[in-house]
Amino acid sequence: MVFSSIIFLFRFLPITLFAYYIAPKRMKNIILVIFSLFFYSWGEVRYFPIMIASVLVDYTVSLIIEKNRSKILVCRICMGISIFFNLGMLFFFKYTNFFVENINMLTGASLKGIKLTLPLGISFYTFQTLSYTIDVYRNKTAAERNIINFAAFVTLFPQLIAGPIVKYTDISRELLDRKINLAQINDGITLFIFGLGKKVLIANNIGSLWNQVQELGFANVSTPLAWLGILAYSFQIYFDFSGYSLMAIGMGKMLGFEFPKNFNYPYISKSMTEFWRRWHITLGSWFKEYVYIPLGGNRVSAPRRYLNIFIVWAATGFWHGASWNFILWGLFFFVFLVVEKTFLLKYLEKSHVLSHIYVCLFLILSWAIFAITDLSQLGIFFQKLISFTGGNDWMYYLRNYFITFLLAIFCSVPLVEKLYNKVKDFTILNFLILSFIFLSSVAYLVDATYNPFLYFRF
Repeated sequence: MVFSSIIFLFRFLPITLFAYYIAPKRMKNIILVIFSLFFYSWGEVRYFPIMIASVLVDYTVSLIIEKNRSKILVCRICMGISIFFNLGMLFFFKYTNFFVENINMLTGASLKGIKLTLPLGISFYTFQTLSYTIDVYRNKTAAERNIINFAAFVTLFPQLIAGPIVKYTDISRELLDRKINLAQINDGITLFIFGLGKKVLIANNIGSLWNQVQELGFANVSTPLAWLGILAYSFQIYFDFSGYSLMAIGMGKMLGFEFPKNFNYPYISKSMTEFWRRWHITLGSWFKEYVYIPLGGNRVSAPRRYLNIFIVWAATGFWHGASWNFILWGLFFFVFLVVEKTFLLKYLEKSHVLSHIYVCLFLILSWAIFAITDLSQLGIFFQKLISFTGGNDWMYYLRNYFITFLLAIFCSVPLVEKLYNKVKDFTILNFLILSFIFLSSVAYLVDATYNPFLYFRF
């Protein structure tokens, strides 16, 4: 279903862009809304009413808040409706079965779960629309009176199904008045192609190694292969998500929007604190602004501050999936962030080699927690990582994936961007580089059977 949405995007994006560019200014948002809804329906047509409801509910309650600023009770009721609707939808589709399973396990009850697929991008667009209503409630932004403009914000197809999380305040001016020029379109195409290459040529290729390790069974692999497999997943999750984010930012530029940056070479970090300033930046910003600061942030006593951090990271983990491993993953970072905030950070900032080793080692372990939802299998995998079980199986996989690993490492640091910036002004060379990446990616998409988009399931 997700893959069909991507094929749809490739088929109809040129037509949509053509119609968008030739349309008069007053029609551009209408074209965006129509295509975005069509794009979303192509992947999840039965959830089309939910998207429409998201637009209508938050549009309506925000207007009511705007017109009743002096009536605190009315504003609070409207804010409560928005929170209940957005989080209620998210919890119903994403977490109902999780709670049913755990209630059954704890009480011996036999409650039945629901058999529904998760609507595409629901974790992203519910946060976006909720942030809009909160900002209107806080009087940080005026309510959007034009429902087409608001619908364009909610349904904007480039970042609709996998982020980055774009707040209304990020693009409110551009929704009303945006200018598009050839330089901007060229930048957008460049970002889109690089994002596509990261996703298809690196994430898909190296991710198949982790898939093979899973198929072999964690109990049947050697310790070196277990480490090699989770290292492959660490690169896959980064290039998969950052690749799509870059594609979305590129498509946004082609449409005249400046979406916020979502990744900034997180694997060069010297601490977990720095890592979370560089990884999924828009999600971290969302939780900081709408959860951590309202709880009191750093303006409270130390015990309360640590409780606030605990709540944020438990919620961050739970946001990623309805499984205990995601909560453990969030709390894993909570522990490290508290330790760093307490005393470790000042030592890490003075170090170079040791700080990078520390971050890389524990990030790899964190991705194991993230990747393996079955806690019993997670225990077997961690046991395998430290059991020093010998074997030569890893040599076969390292030989097959050696070039891909080198490419992944090379592209995880700013060196590639610096090199490209030096040659991009050479028009012919730039054209050849982009053409090679694009054609190679398309050829891979046409031929490959392994093409997951990891963050689409969140």
